[in-house]
Amino acid sequence: MMMFGFRSLIAGDVKGEYSPLVRAMGNTPIALGRGSPARLNALDLGPLRSRWNSWSVSRQREELAGVLGRWVKLLVALADAQGYEPTVTDEAVLSAVLRGLVGIGDGYTELRPITIPDVQRVLADPDNVLCETTRFADRRQFLDALRPMTDALGNLISGPLAGLFDEETNIRLDWDAPVQSMDLSLLRSRGDQAIAVALTCLGSWSSMATDLQADGDIRIVVRDEMWRQMRLGLRAVQAADSELRLSRIEKSIQVLIAHKPSDLMSVGAAGSQEVAIARDLIALCSTRVLLGQSTRVADELAEALGLSEREQEVITGWAMDRQGRALWKVENAPGYKVQTVLSGAERLVFDTNAQLRQAG
Repeated sequence: MMMFGFRSLIAGDVKGEYSPLVRAMGNTPIALGRGSPARLNALDLGPLRSRWNSWSVSRQREELAGVLGRWVKLLVALADAQGYEPTVTDEAVLSAVLRGLVGIGDGYTELRPITIPDVQRVLADPDNVLCETTRFADRRQFLDALRPMTDALGNLISGPLAGLFDEETNIRLDWDAPVQSMDLSLLRSRGDQAIAVALTCLGSWSSMATDLQADGDIRIVVRDEMWRQMRLGLRAVQAADSELRLSRIEKSIQVLIAHKPSDLMSVGAAGSQEVAIARDLIALCSTRVLLGQSTRVADELAEALGLSEREQEVITGWAMDRQGRALWKVENAPGYKVQTVLSGAERLVFDTNAQLRQAG
């Protein structure tokens, strides 16, 4: 797709597998984690702030409502990941806090940048206006009701991801580059949950970074190992679902990568809302690229996607015979047998198994 002018963002490269490709294309991956100075504000306003004054008041309200809704989903997902199930009251208070911090009550003249510590600080020390606006009897009732949410955000600020997503963004994406990536390989030593939380923050941040671009380009956003993020809980699944549905409006192509259907089906208990949403995500994708799989996985795919017996045979037979072969299912059309052919140079930079061989 680079040959046709498309720009791509790898929104969370867990193992650093895309870094050779990014460097080969003349760009430098943005590494996040131990020893890296890179910081991303999870509540970054992105292009919204720079384009604010060019919009009418009605457009400002519409765009800001969407951003604040996305931020609320992110914050409740981060709290949910720590074992606290946020309430509708938590969400209402968060919305009020965000609106106040961003300056929405100042006549829409200018938006103020905010961070997660700013939100946590207001929750821990609310003023009387906030308590009255959110209909609490007094400050003590507010503090008692919001304590779990306040502590959850505090743990995020002081935990294994401290500083990565709660400070002002100090990097800029190069949209002239054909591909760029956010490398999370430095976080692997901090555990699966840290990586999942990082993917959640990056999912929200990358949506803001790619939305509202004025150049009219359609961008590709690659979400590798998205199932990790979705295993954080229902709120994380809902946040991911919301971002993907918005992408159809915002003219970006979202690429979800998973090893097998059970990656998505195991995000919650059988019959749970999480699994139902994850199943719908598979249906939401208009193009599915199904590489060679075992008979058991092919059976799972057949059930999830309604594959014919012949299409299953392609996955378990023809696609297994050579690397790069896959069955492509585009909308409701019959599956296409596709063989990807790489040049010698492409084979080197797209070899994502190199690290596995080195480790062996």
